[in-house]
Amino acid sequence: MKRVFAVVAGVLLLSSVVFAGGKKDGDQYPYGSFDIGYGGSTCGSPTSIASLKGFFAEEGVNITLVSGSTFEAERAALAAGKTIIENGDFQYFPGVYNGLDVKLIAGLHEGCIKILVPANSPIRTLADLKGKTIAVDEIGGTPMSVASVAAGSVGIDPQTEIIWVPYPNDQIVQSVEKGEVDVAALWDPFATTLENTGNYRVLVDISEHPLFKDRACCFLFASGKVVRENPGAVAAALRGYHKAVAWIGANPGEAAQLLVSNKSVATEDVALVTGLLGHYHYDQHSGQAANERAKDDAVYFAQKLTEIGYLPTDLNVQKFVDDIYVDIFALEAAAKKK
Repeated sequence: MKRVFAVVAGVLLLSSVVFAGGKKDGDQYPYGSFDIGYGGSTCGSPTSIASLKGFFAEEGVNITLVSGSTFEAERAALAAGKTIIENGDFQYFPGVYNGLDVKLIAGLHEGCIKILVPANSPIRTLADLKGKTIAVDEIGGTPMSVASVAAGSVGIDPQTEIIWVPYPNDQIVQSVEKGEVDVAALWDPFATTLENTGNYRVLVDISEHPLFKDRACCFLFASGKVVRENPGAVAAALRGYHKAVAWIGANPGEAAQLLVSNKSVATEDVALVTGLLGHYHYDQHSGQAANERAKDDAVYFAQKLTEIGYLPTDLNVQKFVDDIYVDIFALEAAAKKK
């Protein structure tokens, strides 16, 4: 998932965490030290929870959380191996096609983005998006990709028939209110907070719209460099994620309180966060079965990107996904046998 809000990183760090490249980890962190990006969106909660609850540390990998980065900076850090894993979406696929050195290792959860219009907007259907201006957090990010797939499903060319305007998330609402844009494509909690004002209508909720429902919207991508050089570290970090996902699924209220009290999400509304965490079906996205399910969802979304021209129309989608997906636990086991 893309960074959506700059939150003070220090409040999330465990007292034992040191920055990558700092002091040696010793026996406590046999897999080494890496960064993982995070932001104020609720869909990034497993990253924060895995750190706050010590799940990464339990698995022997030392993680420093880094906030406020851009999508492009995150991708560069991931490819270079400074960042071990990122919470990303199908917006990564065009970059991967063009040589971005990352691997798909798991799905994370469902339904964290909405497309909204003012309550009095004449925009009633997806077909009405043609020629409209849509505010997104950044060009090439996931809200833009979601809105592009939605528009493309009704024959709109998102590259030529929609005007995309990037704003920081906290300024997107203002841009709609001022009439600078027609539509807002937003992450939660921003999207649901806006919806709850009663002044906006939801055009697409990806947890419910048939184009997206019951499919992982967020995936975990690992550094290809680290996968090759240290598969055990990636596997350890993924086990930390799986613990976090399972814990959130079983304890959404406690998770929400922990996230809010540590300023890990861009809201202080615990009830809102609790509801959103329950909405994302975390209980269905931990363990090996969830990792394998991610392949099917990746094939689906890669196909959608070919249909709107974000990937080549003649791309062998199944081979593309097969090439980028790795069963990191199997790779770890094989490495131990050598």
